[in-house]
Amino acid sequence: MRHSVSSSLAPELVGQRRGSEPWSSAPSQSLVDSETWPAAAALVFGALAYRLSSRQLELASELLCWVLLPVVFSIAKPRRHVDKRAEALPLANGLIVETTSGDGRPSAISLWLVAVCIAICSLFRAERGLIVLFPVLAPLLIISYRFLRPSLYPLAVSHLSLFSILSHNIIGASLSAIFAVVALSEWDPLSYAISAIPVIALFIAYTLLTPQTETRSRWLPSFDIETAAWPLSFRVLAILVAILGGEAYVIGLPGINAIGTLSLGTAKALTWYHLSQLARNSSWLTATVANTFSLLATRSPSSQQTDTRALMAVIASLISLGQTLYLLPRRAKGGPGPWALALIPLLPYFANSITIQLAQSSAVVHIEKHPIEVLIRDAKSNFDRLLRNQSDSHSAAYAEYQRRYGFEPPHGFDEWYKFAQSHKSPIIDEFDIISEGIAPFLRLSGREVSDMITRVYEELDHELWSCEMSGQPAKTQCKHHRRQNDRNNVHFFNNITSKIPSSLDLKFLLNHLDEPTVLIPSPFQQASKPRITNLGGQASWEILTKYCSSRRLKVSTERNPIETYGLPFVTNRKSDIDLCEHAEYSKMHGILAAPESLRLIEGLVPVLSSGAPSTMGDFLYPSSAYLEEDRFRYHEEHDIDWDKKQNNLYWAGSTTGGHGYSAKWQNLHRQRFVSLAQNLMTRSFSYLRETNGIISKVVSSFLNSRLYDVAFTSIKQCDPKACQEQRQYFERKTWASGDRPFRSRLVFDLDGNGISGRYYKLLASKSLPLKQTLLREWHDERLVPWVHYVPVSQSMDELPELVKYLTSTESGRKRAREIAEEGRRWFAQAFREIDIVIYMYRLLLELARLQDPDRPAAQVDVG
Repeated sequence: MRHSVSSSLAPELVGQRRGSEPWSSAPSQSLVDSETWPAAAALVFGALAYRLSSRQLELASELLCWVLLPVVFSIAKPRRHVDKRAEALPLANGLIVETTSGDGRPSAISLWLVAVCIAICSLFRAERGLIVLFPVLAPLLIISYRFLRPSLYPLAVSHLSLFSILSHNIIGASLSAIFAVVALSEWDPLSYAISAIPVIALFIAYTLLTPQTETRSRWLPSFDIETAAWPLSFRVLAILVAILGGEAYVIGLPGINAIGTLSLGTAKALTWYHLSQLARNSSWLTATVANTFSLLATRSPSSQQTDTRALMAVIASLISLGQTLYLLPRRAKGGPGPWALALIPLLPYFANSITIQLAQSSAVVHIEKHPIEVLIRDAKSNFDRLLRNQSDSHSAAYAEYQRRYGFEPPHGFDEWYKFAQSHKSPIIDEFDIISEGIAPFLRLSGREVSDMITRVYEELDHELWSCEMSGQPAKTQCKHHRRQNDRNNVHFFNNITSKIPSSLDLKFLLNHLDEPTVLIPSPFQQASKPRITNLGGQASWEILTKYCSSRRLKVSTERNPIETYGLPFVTNRKSDIDLCEHAEYSKMHGILAAPESLRLIEGLVPVLSSGAPSTMGDFLYPSSAYLEEDRFRYHEEHDIDWDKKQNNLYWAGSTTGGHGYSAKWQNLHRQRFVSLAQNLMTRSFSYLRETNGIISKVVSSFLNSRLYDVAFTSIKQCDPKACQEQRQYFERKTWASGDRPFRSRLVFDLDGNGISGRYYKLLASKSLPLKQTLLREWHDERLVPWVHYVPVSQSMDELPELVKYLTSTESGRKRAREIAEEGRRWFAQAFREIDIVIYMYRLLLELARLQDPDRPAAQVDVG
């Protein structure tokens, strides 16, 4: 049966709603209650739903919502008492016209279309989270009412006010929507474009749920959600079940949080119910701005990047609240009571601001006792001593070599020294990482080393390039069993050797993978045929540390250990990355827990790799990535001065660093870092406080997230279910330019599958690098922690105090700038391309010595 109201009557009724009340002489309390209650309830339950929401629970809770919603309608309908005169309200029952098909039932096409739109929105929230363009829905509906439903477009009011402009005027509503979008997210065109999909879907759904007063649409008639609750729910449920079933088939059954799903599903159902009642009394435009308030009001102020953005979210939520209350029928606008809902955004904002102020005011008073200050002073002293002690003559360098390593330098050492001196190398003696790596191989004769290189390459299950270098200047040629792309390594070596004055004739193996490859047996173990094991995706801790027990224990040379008050500040980097000293590392790093592509070669095999943990024996060379012009080169014109940088810590990247398995990816090093910086877990953070002159560690649940701009841009290297779990768990950003870190004062860098290629770009910049790594690199002896960069432990338990000190205290900001400037200066002095040539020149001389056919095997003490 169709209900109709003359279209000529609708404008008059709208005018009555906005203007004088024709029933002013009659009691109006019931009418006020019936219109104010749905608005307040929609705002409260909407805020609750957003507060409880999570991507992991989204689809299951949406399913439960549409199971409960028709039941809620059925229970509430007989109990709802509406003044009969309210039936004349144009957007209540009186305007629900032409909403059914010819046989009296809602149109199946309209029902399916609304159901699809609802499912699209739910799927988007499950995959992407926040619909940042949601506020734009309000001006879209105003435009739709203006040009497609003129009877629903509010008539001009007799007086102008701020909320009348922001609520009725297309330009005003658009400006308030833009402000809300800016408050919700940073400028991100791709995110905006993707977010347009659910906004369009909601626009279609709300349009079809809006009653028609003009000529009905033949193909897509609108319908009342309450009348069609059951058939609409069946369709939404069918689509959601299909989506969940497809996901279960592809990636397996999702984990279920019963309490979380029940709470969120119930909150959603009650939100939908009260929004529908609000729309009946007013319009879906009012319901939209009410939902916008709920979205903005529940944005955690601690998760905002700046104080300004947190304040913008509060202001935008208050504007949405004012719009909602203004759009209610005039009878419902009595008293200041509804404005009490402004406390929803205001209380968390002020509480967060007070907490930040208290945290900043309770810092250590005696700055000179803070571990960071002590570590910086100690590191500067050690670095000055290192520079003073560099050999200043060939004889001194020769003697120092013998003293350190117990054997003679390689042939050509004198030419190397002259070359290093002529190019003003600041480092002459600090090449332990080469000589200590070479020492175990001296147990083999030169012919045995050459035979080992040939024998290993003839094996099939490896990822090695066989390279030969000869001539003056030396030219390099490399081959691989299967691969053609050598990752620019031949170009790298030819560029290096073109600057070396000596002729070189040698061969070597070059690791193609990011992960290292060589595990050197115990010196007490008889040399045997090398074994190649594919450990990709498998735990490698046991095999990588199995020779720790045969290693000679070294006595600590630290005279006065630095007091860190229970926080794991890095006081000795070499010890910090030593696997044999830290059994707790077994599941804290991807290369130990689940390396993506580790091909382990166990034996005395000389292989060049860009980085390796302490127990592995790869020869370390500067990664060609450091010299790539297009990706990792620093360009000063893209940097900004320190004073113009944001006072926070920045990192963005992908989930490389290990292979993610369902429910096991949480302990991988990159995931642990991002989880900490985004404060995604219920956990405690450690800080230093001073009470009555005594410094001690205190534990707090507070983390000032405004000091961290950290996110994944890509989820990869994981099984399908693990990838989905991470997409739903982490807040992600779209791809960022390689120059984006320069906008922050602190920039984080950590391992991927291997070394981080962006590290040199950060060192060369005007920002301060915070570095966490488990890998040794060629530059370890010339880069001094706390002088050129700030080291971070594997546990990162000290990171909250470290970031707070460097950003939120006067002395910390001063030290951060000093280290950034010193690291930049030293990088320009000791990391020139010629410095890499000097290092490679010495490494190649050692490799040539190793495979000299006339060299006998030697007994060398390798410790």
